[in-house]
Amino acid sequence: MQLLRAIPRRLIPALALVLAASVVPGSSAVPAPPLDGHAGIGDPYFPLDGNGGIDVVHYDVRDRYGLASRRLSGRTSLTVRATAPLTRFNLDFLLDVREVRIDGARVDFTGPDEHELQITPDEEIPAGDRFTVTVRYAGKPGAVGWNGERSWLASQHEVVTMNEPHMAAWWFPSNDHPLDKARFDIRITTGVEREVISNGRRVGRRVQGRLATTHWRSGSPMATYLAFFAAGDFNIRRGKAGGIPWLIAVSRRLPEGERAASMRALQASGRVTVWLRKELGAYPFGSTGGLVTSLDPGFALENQTRPTYPSLTSDHRYLVVHELAHQWFGDSVSVHGWRDIWLNEGFATYMEARYEESRGRKSTKTWLMEEYDSYQDSDGFWSEPIDDPGAQDIFGFSVYQRGAMALAALRRVIGTPDFTELLRTWVADHRNGNATTDDFTALAEQVSGEQLDAFFEAWLRADEPPVKTAANGLG
Repeated sequence: MQLLRAIPRRLIPALALVLAASVVPGSSAVPAPPLDGHAGIGDPYFPLDGNGGIDVVHYDVRDRYGLASRRLSGRTSLTVRATAPLTRFNLDFLLDVREVRIDGARVDFTGPDEHELQITPDEEIPAGDRFTVTVRYAGKPGAVGWNGERSWLASQHEVVTMNEPHMAAWWFPSNDHPLDKARFDIRITTGVEREVISNGRRVGRRVQGRLATTHWRSGSPMATYLAFFAAGDFNIRRGKAGGIPWLIAVSRRLPEGERAASMRALQASGRVTVWLRKELGAYPFGSTGGLVTSLDPGFALENQTRPTYPSLTSDHRYLVVHELAHQWFGDSVSVHGWRDIWLNEGFATYMEARYEESRGRKSTKTWLMEEYDSYQDSDGFWSEPIDDPGAQDIFGFSVYQRGAMALAALRRVIGTPDFTELLRTWVADHRNGNATTDDFTALAEQVSGEQLDAFFEAWLRADEPPVKTAANGLG
């Protein structure tokens, strides 16, 4: 995720609080192993995110959405593996549930209550067994919220399901935490005159009278908040860059000038993906691209394979770089817990600076020193540890900027060859998985052969600016 830089920097932390309005202060502990059927996967920042005892392997989401009525109805089937003996289990969801079946047979359920749908099998499900849960539901997503958060973004002409850290519960039942990734088939039915865009590749479109169902498939594991669909009137273009298929879409509801500027900005998506591949190693997915909405989210989001953006201009190239860098940092290599968010945002922000350097503009060294001087006397910038910022501050400005500065400084300390190897090894070792800050710091020491505890303490945790020394990458 990236907030638009047209917003004054002093306002970004405040706006970030709005985006993370559902947060609950928690401890800084690493997420604990879940309990059987527990209503939470163990992340202290968001205690009700995810669920214990289950591992979702695949989602088959089949939703129908009326743009005029703003009503959504659907049926989602989840292929699930029991990780413990299950007498009950939960899914995260907000809409009214009509029916739940396990392997075709109706079962009892309660809720959703506080976004928890509790399901009771007729018999205990042994650990290791695979089963299918099918949930039928209906409601108006724009009319429901949870813990102060309302994530539905829609008008009578367009809808886009984009938000972080929570979005899935408004349109399909899920195990809603990055620790449980799964493959997706997403089928969206809406008016035949509308286009539907989602993750991965489009595998079909079936027309029945005045309705059309569009089927998208994601073959790589994906965190639930990264799944999305958009329905509306879009100009769509396709192509290939470096052998990677790309698809971009821009809302026709934008004024003509904004529509043209947004299309020009998005057309860089293929080239930027190829450049990132040269920097980081193999692209982790089968397609790339992006979508620009006419709605006003106030931020861009790294939906897997196809980030979503507000209206773009040529000045927003950094935003395209940032969200596509997330395909490696955040989408393929996902956080183990939300305390590790700097591994997403700091890394994507660093790649913005590296992209400018690669174009013969400002070097990352110059950028680092300018940023350091700019924030050296800013108490708020250094007041929270970015490797454990607290639930209220996961989108705080320092998580992005201080995180990126830490990487630029690390490159100066261990040298560009080792730093390049570090990033490439990081994304290769944790591809399609999850990782922690401790995993990264250990790998940095392994690759460089240097002891870096003091460096990471200064950059990630200290409540004052790092001393301007070579050991801190500032000499």
